[in-house]
Formats: sequence, structure tokens, C-alpha cells
Amino acid sequence: MASAAPAPPTPASPGNLKRIVAASLIGTTIEWYDFFLYGSAAALVFNKLFFPDSDPLVGTLLSFLTYAVGFAARPIGALVFGHYGDRLGRKKLLVLSLLLMGGATFAIGLLPTHATIGSAAPVLLTVLRLVQGFALGGEWGGAVLLVSEHGDARRRGFWASWPQTGAPAGQLLATGVLSLLTAVLSESAFGSWGWRIPFLLSGVLVIVGLWIRLSVDESPVFKQALAQAEARKSTRAAEADAGAEKLPLVSVMRHHWRDVLVAMGARMAENISYYVITAFILVYATTSAGVSKQTALNAVLIASAVHFAVIPGWGALSDRIGRRPVYLLGAAGVGLWMFPFFSLIDTGGFGNLLLAVTVGLVLHGAMYAPQAAFFSEMFATRMRYSGASIGAQFASVAAGAPAPLIATALLDAYGSSTPIALYVISAAILTLIAVGVAKETRHRDLADVERSAGAEPTAARPADAHTV
Repeated sequence: MASAAPAPPTPASPGNLKRIVAASLIGTTIEWYDFFLYGSAAALVFNKLFFPDSDPLVGTLLSFLTYAVGFAARPIGALVFGHYGDRLGRKKLLVLSLLLMGGATFAIGLLPTHATIGSAAPVLLTVLRLVQGFALGGEWGGAVLLVSEHGDARRRGFWASWPQTGAPAGQLLATGVLSLLTAVLSESAFGSWGWRIPFLLSGVLVIVGLWIRLSVDESPVFKQALAQAEARKSTRAAEADAGAEKLPLVSVMRHHWRDVLVAMGARMAENISYYVITAFILVYATTSAGVSKQTALNAVLIASAVHFAVIPGWGALSDRIGRRPVYLLGAAGVGLWMFPFFSLIDTGGFGNLLLAVTVGLVLHGAMYAPQAAFFSEMFATRMRYSGASIGAQFASVAAGAPAPLIATALLDAYGSSTPIALYVISAAILTLIAVGVAKETRHRDLADVERSAGAEPTAARPADAHTV
């Protein structure tokens, strides 16, 4: 006889939910600070410090290549962290990801350069970048799920969007520190030792992040799903699914392969546009538009603050009208903005540069804000960490990883922004198709998704009920 089903999970109280949101936000901010700091440094100084034998643009390409390597490790992190996060819980894996990311970033600040140890320097830099990517591949899914699974469906888009603000907050923090250092230090001092300071600061930030993350509880939805899995182990029906229970990845590919493809397609425009707007812009504005490094950093700094502010608003809007309409608006907007974006930058004026980056990031936020709730609602609880992470991070290899590299190569080959704009527009079209064919998830209850996992629709079930 089957065991009695565990009681439905109780949503977190408002006070507890805010504490969980704060823990996720601070953790993701630190992780993205570490990740984006590398990207900014790759555009500004790593070409000279680690690839000095190359001409400037080729050195930048090689620098961005090590930047892309971090993305290659993200799917591996998604698989490993997703697997154990679906078996052991979200909290434990989030603590581990923070330690790995912070340790790798701190170590980059201590690295000797090419002038000291020769070719070993870029090799060590690449290894540490791989560790960063591995950690970030597991971070995103756990952070957004911890918030999504504590709240209720009515405002899930709003609350789950807060961990998403960790990306612009990390960008803001990384760019702000670099902007301050380039303003107060001479170019030679910054290139000699000043660039190390932001990386070493990561050690302090990780201590703060760990203290906060260790104070939160595990997701009640995950606890319920774990209790249900334990109950099923005592029944014969569970024996057939024992392999899938042990391997969440198998369950994801069996029950959710369409959702994984939708998530990957949804990430294309979001990921590519973001790294073109925030990372490649530091190259394009300084080499093609004649803008100083300081001016370009200031524009990204201010635009990131606006980006941070609008994300919760887009998330709240997705609670009112749905995840898909908001996401589609962002994808279409980014595609339409690309030609005006580069035209404004080409003028060389700070106001136009700021307008170009700010509008681009506001439109990006319309995709990024509902993404956390959208992806969380696609997957059953016991495979949600794996499914959301795989969909998000596998796409990053084809999207965000090569974006600055492809954009720089296109600029080198054609000497024009037109091919770069068309590149982003193509990604926007892919995202419009993927999200356009997806089902709306706004009203899905995460615990109900778990109960219906793997089930086929029946006549008794409403036509719009979610099945996986």
C-alpha cells in the first residue's frame, strides 16, 4: 500500500521570503561580479598582460577567447550542480558554487603575468576561467529556484526576478570598481598592479555571501518532492523509475526535452545581446568610435543601474500579462534596436553612447526578468534544477560565449557594425520563434508540476492543465 502523500508545501511568510530573496540576490551579485570582472578586464588589460606578443586587436581576440572558455564550462557545471541539486537540495550546492567562484577570482588577482612566467600565465588564467564558468553554471539555476519554490504563483515573476538583478548588480559593481581605479590611477599603475585589486576584493565579498546564504532554509517544494520520492521507494511502481530518480538528467531528457529546447532558444537573443552591449561595447566604442575607456565604462555603469531598476518591473508585468508577451517584447525590441544602437555610438558623444546602452539593457531586461519564473515553471521539482540549468547554460555556449569574440572578428573583417547588428538580429529571430511556440506558464503551481510529471492528459483534466 502506498504511503500517504506529504502535506502540500506552505509558501514562505513575507518576511522570510524577503530574506531568501536577499540571500539569492547577494550571492548572484557576487558571482556575476566575479564573472563580469573578467570580461571587462579581458577588454581592457588582459590582452597586454597575458598576450603581449600579438597586435592589439588579435590580443583582444585571444583575451576574449579565454573569456569564452568560461562559458564552455558552464554546461558541465549545470549538469553536475543540477544533478546533485535535485538530489541533495538547492542550498548546499549554492554554497559550493559561491566558494568555487570566489576562490578562482581571488586567485586571478594573484596570477603572475606573461612578463613573469611566459606562456604559463595565459594557461593558468584559462584554468581559473574554467573554474569560474563551472561554478556559474550551477549558480543560476539554484538561486532562481530557491526563490521561485519559496513563493506563490501570484507574484512569482516579481520575486524570482530579483536574483536576476544580480547580473546588472554584479556588472555595476565590477564596472564601478574598474571605473574608479582607472580614474584615480595612471594607465601604467593600473596595468602594473591596479587591475588586481577588484579580483582580490572578491575574497571579502565571498565571506559576506556565505554568511548570508548559510542562514536560509531549503526550499519547501523540494522538501515535499524529496518526501514523495522517499514514499515512492516503498512501492513497486517506483522500481521502474528508480534509474530516473537517481539520474535527474535522464528524467529531464525523457519528460522535458521540448522545454529544454525552448529554454535554449529563449536564451539566444538574451545572452548574445547582453554581451555585445556590455562587453564588446568596450572594444567597439574605444577602437571605432574614438571614445575613451573611462567614458565607455561610465556609460555601462549608469546603464547597468537602470537595468537593475527595471528588471523587477518587467518581472511584475509578467505576473499580470504572462511570461511570453514580456519576453517576446524584449526579443523584438533588442532586434529592432541594433542599428540605432551602433549609429548612436558612432557619433562619439557620451549622451548618445549612454542612450544606446541604456535602451539596449532596458529591452534586454524584458527577456531576462521573466526568464527565472518562466524556466522554473517548465520543469518538475525533482528535475527542475537540472532542467532549468541545462536549458540556460547549454545555450550560453552557442550564445554568450562566442558573442564578444564573433563581434570582434566581424569588426576586424568588415570594419563595420552592420554585420554585428545582423548577428544580434538573427539571434532575436531565433528567440521569437522559440518563445512563440512555447506554452504560457504564469498560472502553473510548482508543486502541481511535480505531481503531474510524466503523466499524460486525461479526459478529467482541464484542457489547459500542464502535463510533462
